[in-house]
Amino acid sequence: MHIAFVSNVVYPFVKGGAEKRIYEIGRRLARDGHAVTVYGRHYWDGPQVTEHEGMTLRAVAPGADLYAGERRSITEALDFAVRAAPSLRSALSDRDHDLVVASVFPYFPVLSAKVSALGTDVPLVTTWHEVWRSHWEEYLGRLAPCGKLVERVTARTPQLPVAVSGVTADRLATLGPDRDRIRVVPNGLDTQQVRTAPLPDDPAEGYDLLYAGRLIEHKNVDLLLDAFDRVADRHDATLGVIGDGPEADALRRQASGLDAAADIEFLGFLDDYEDVLGHMRAADGFVSPSTREGFGITFAEAMAAGCTVVGVEHPHSAASEVVGDAGFLADPSVAAVADALDRTLDGDRPAVDPTERVERYDWSSVARRAERTYERALNGAWS
Repeated sequence: MHIAFVSNVVYPFVKGGAEKRIYEIGRRLARDGHAVTVYGRHYWDGPQVTEHEGMTLRAVAPGADLYAGERRSITEALDFAVRAAPSLRSALSDRDHDLVVASVFPYFPVLSAKVSALGTDVPLVTTWHEVWRSHWEEYLGRLAPCGKLVERVTARTPQLPVAVSGVTADRLATLGPDRDRIRVVPNGLDTQQVRTAPLPDDPAEGYDLLYAGRLIEHKNVDLLLDAFDRVADRHDATLGVIGDGPEADALRRQASGLDAAADIEFLGFLDDYEDVLGHMRAADGFVSPSTREGFGITFAEAMAAGCTVVGVEHPHSAASEVVGDAGFLADPSVAAVADALDRTLDGDRPAVDPTERVERYDWSSVARRAERTYERALNGAWS
């Protein structure tokens, strides 16, 4: 197969989940003999077209700022979509690629890729990491109807949709695509990298319980703090909070007023990914009471690190899908999460070994699943 990935950002020159997925799947497919081209912005040094880890990187637009304030730039997404179309259209007309795989967020490149493929028989596969629906109101405020409209139009554009979880697939189906036509190919991780990440230099830097992620409302770190406060004294336990975000100051104020204040430490954002993994390896339990997770990669990372994982069950979260019986899942309430923390700190272990379950999310397994999915697209066997 000759596969064209369309993504305005390219890993490892810009680091993020969607672009890392393309990098990890793409380089493994290239290693297995497939031709892989990534159309993106020119974030790397050197010529516009270059080879990297067996893949061809093709810059169709100059590098640009991805954010306008704290939000992704709509102007940047539109600009990339417009600039990508001529190169992509030319390549598809010449049958340089067998299929196109476009990341859905931002949405406009998907529409650009579809227009570029018109008049050809090149299938368009899309990768849906999340479906926002009502979350647009929190993200865009009075402009939320615009975001909802673009998301709905993108969902109803003819495509072969892939979702990163069953929860995301179910949510996507509410916008138009038939649920039976939505394939699920999860996100992944390098389990060996997790297991060999260096531990903190000082053993005293380890925490009994750990949270890692953005400090934003739906992550419910405030609920975690209250739940930890209920159990910390009984177990002489500590909690480390890794991450930053708009809720950071409020959470620090909340923590300072708790009985367990001295046992809670905010580490902020850690630049080195392996530092996060090292803290996971040093912790007994990983806790994230988030109620909106399109996949939840930190659950998989913590499972690979051997942590007992505590998450919550919610219709907008894939935590139960990722963790299964390899962790503890609670209702999103202080009492229920506190009970799960008690079990974790008492040394209870889940029914399934988390390090065994997580192998299904290793990038090698995910790449094989993606390869089979792309072959179905080419063979007309999607339905």
